[in-house]
Amino acid sequence: MAGLGATSLAFGCSKKPGSTGSATNAEQAAGVVPTFKESTLVQPDIKGIRPMADGYTKYPTNLVDGITEKAITSGKPVTATTPWWGPVPPSSNKFVEAVSADLGGTITFSIQDGVTYGDKLNAMLGARDVPELLCIPGWEINKLARFNDGVHVLFEDLTPYLAGDKVNAYPLLAGLDTAAWKDSVWGGKLMGVPFPTDSPYPTALFARQDVLDQRGVAAPTSLDAIYEFGKKMTNEAKGEWAFGDIFQEVLQICGNTGSQNGWAKGADGKVFHRYETPEYARAVEFMARIYKEKLIHPELASTKGGDVKTLFKGGKIFMFADGVGGWKEVQRDIVKTVPAFNMQAVKVFGADAGKPPVRWGGTPSIMWTFIKKGVGQARVEELLRVLNYTAAPIGTKEYELQNFGQEGVHFKRDANGAPVTNDLYSKEFANQFIFLGGRPPVVLGGPDIPNYAKDLVTWGNDATQYLEKNPWEGIKVEVPTQQAAIQQPTDDKITDIQRGRRPVSDLPKVVDEWRKGGGDAAREFYAKVLADNGR
Repeated sequence: MAGLGATSLAFGCSKKPGSTGSATNAEQAAGVVPTFKESTLVQPDIKGIRPMADGYTKYPTNLVDGITEKAITSGKPVTATTPWWGPVPPSSNKFVEAVSADLGGTITFSIQDGVTYGDKLNAMLGARDVPELLCIPGWEINKLARFNDGVHVLFEDLTPYLAGDKVNAYPLLAGLDTAAWKDSVWGGKLMGVPFPTDSPYPTALFARQDVLDQRGVAAPTSLDAIYEFGKKMTNEAKGEWAFGDIFQEVLQICGNTGSQNGWAKGADGKVFHRYETPEYARAVEFMARIYKEKLIHPELASTKGGDVKTLFKGGKIFMFADGVGGWKEVQRDIVKTVPAFNMQAVKVFGADAGKPPVRWGGTPSIMWTFIKKGVGQARVEELLRVLNYTAAPIGTKEYELQNFGQEGVHFKRDANGAPVTNDLYSKEFANQFIFLGGRPPVVLGGPDIPNYAKDLVTWGNDATQYLEKNPWEGIKVEVPTQQAAIQQPTDDKITDIQRGRRPVSDLPKVVDEWRKGGGDAAREFYAKVLADNGR
């Protein structure tokens, strides 16, 4: 182990104070990513404009074989570790057994609590004791010191197996988005198999369209219209308030950047942070106004907070900002008791007429699967066949088995042919195979939410025209610890301003404290990253 030198110490510890950050070259990704080949075997009902996913209004029932040969041929069990935010399923597991049998061998899972997964990763990586397949979410990678260097110590370089047309040996992996593959390059080498994000949009502005239609109130199309909406829809005597916290949306409506934690490059070539712009000040001032005039539900305005989705479903608020993934969850839950409930994402708009908004883009990948280094070429190829299997798209038998288990054991079909899972499924399923590897994301509706897929993909297709160009796209940036340390305290101060605990006039002071506390140093770091990448 001595030959590994300092790099061997890169894992297993939290970020050290004073870390100056690091970055890997974006252009190195171009020659190492797989050649993309569409793997949609069942055509969607509504085609997404990339990076928006395709939509299926109902579950495809004419399933096809995505893979005809067994992935595991050695007879050797595959070890894998994945996270799960729920009860750990039993080790004797018919769901895992069924998928393993279809793969041709055995997958031995170590499923870890998602809440404490970072601690497990730190211990595992620090001891250099990893399974053959290891899933690491992006938000955990951001907490691992010197991952940009240390990833090469423990994990296999997949470039010789997947770069360019070499991916043809794994055709379903070729169907994963190119941006996600570029996001899987560390130090010029393809190091992981990505799990592409479900949506390019971190947030959307959601409204109770059924209530708006009933009351004849139009969805807003400007910042002033949001305020007017708030006045119309707030009636404290009836226990009704217009909003949940909509700050993340107001930032985008006002034209603030969302790239690289708020950093961007101006027309003058200089790097700036959104804290420093008039657009940011305008957004903070607007939020302070609607908090002061009590247009946001008091539970959500309090320090303790409240359950925004329960308030929205219960008709206590009528507009809030949330991740796009929450749409299906909320709609599907409430239509069981309130059939007329209609949740819609408000069409993207800017603060003023003729002023385009900014739509923040999410990261192309949310997690990666890494292959243990040193297992040998034959085993790497076998493990890649396993990950090729997990990349099966919707409409394949492999997709159904991984997502729903065995018919008659874990699910039955409804009148439309869609799987309806049972208690055994709930006990044994922990997203094991889904988290194990990537798959082309889809928007899937159902008979209970017949318009959901069309509504979301239509909204997303329109929003693509406003997606912000990220100057750091494709560059692996490890954020300087000094900036990471001041981010939350600064955001907390700005929350205090919005909620009236500090005057709006304090914003310049807060920004100045942020600059002196590490903001200016971070600016130098990000400017150097761009310069080093010729941007």
